Amino acid sequence: MNDINNMLLKLSKSTFRSSFHLRKYMVDYVNEKGMDKVKSHAYDFIKKNIAPKNPKNDGRQTPLKNHPVFIAQHACACCCRNCLLKWHGIKKGVELDDKQIDYIVNLLMKWIENEMKSNHFNKWLLFYM
Repeated sequence: MNDINNMLLKLSKSTFRSSFHLRKYMVDYVNEKGMDKVKSHAYDFIKKNIAPKNPKNDGRQTPLKNHPVFIAQHACACCCRNCLLKWHGIKKGVELDDKQIDYIVNLLMKWIENEMKSNHFNKWLLFYM
């Protein structure tokens, strides 16, 4: 867990990575479905779109909206194999193993958990009301 906390701290210092936040409808989704279901989705998305040796549409496979895991992937630099190489040192051209997949999913879930504790989206609501 220390590696995850250290990585989240490193990512928080990036202007681009720290610009991603869950929207209210995503927070509502997590509250409705629960963290276990969202974690299951994270495993599915990573195994299908990131883990293959040569992911389809690599660099463009992770949407920028609609699901909390997608936002977490961008915030945590787990959105494509280039970002995984640059930020996490995970090599391209090799299928991800279970340990790497677990690391990525645990990182994403910790980021989502931190976002759920944050009240930044309440500030947006007040701003637009």
